[in-house]
Amino acid sequence: MRIVPYAALHFMAYERYRCWILNNCPSLGTGPLVDLLAGSASGGTAVLCTYPLDLARTKLAFQVNSSDELSRALKRGSPQPAYGGIIDVFRCVYSEGGVRALYRGPTLMGILPYAGLKFYIYEGLKVHVPEDYRSSVTLKLSCGAAAGLFGQTLTYPLDVVRRQMQVQNQQQHEQFGAPRITGTFQGLVSIKQTQGWKQLFAGLSLNYIKVVPSVAIGFTAYDTMKHLLKIPPREKNKV
Repeated sequence: MRIVPYAALHFMAYERYRCWILNNCPSLGTGPLVDLLAGSASGGTAVLCTYPLDLARTKLAFQVNSSDELSRALKRGSPQPAYGGIIDVFRCVYSEGGVRALYRGPTLMGILPYAGLKFYIYEGLKVHVPEDYRSSVTLKLSCGAAAGLFGQTLTYPLDVVRRQMQVQNQQQHEQFGAPRITGTFQGLVSIKQTQGWKQLFAGLSLNYIKVVPSVAIGFTAYDTMKHLLKIPPREKNKV
């Protein structure tokens, strides 16, 4: 429910924004800078349309439903509301803070650099691939993997802040005096001071296992579908 519309909007909006930039901002040229700007804008568009679903996914995944002793202790020490499903998450979150609560976290701050860097690196690497090998699936997968690797590494601390903002609640703040994260930069400083700078990269290696192949397959499938649908290469399109 989340990733299908997100990916569709992301790639569709990227092509539209790129065409608009080329038509209206010729001074920027046609190089990777255009891909960086179009990728960032398309990522922002896609995340604004699907972010509440990402919030619901995080909250449902964070729930402690096990009945063992450790889980019961966690429930007593850090009580979290029990959600019955996506609609229930939307209802509870909306009742806590209205529409703004559905977009809790560094919504655009986290996705703009990540989405932009993905397209910037992927398209930049493809330019250096010899013409005879540009249809190679292996090379497309390699370029996509590199884009996912570097993009995720450079922006991962923003993802950590977003996750912590999504799962924090008022009860933890009131009972334990834990600093409440209210913004991106404040969250980065707060996590560094209270949990250490290593926490900003906690889980990064595990995230590579998910993100790197996902981005590689996504870009490769995107280019492959353009070829199967007989969409002319962008070099042959008239701007």
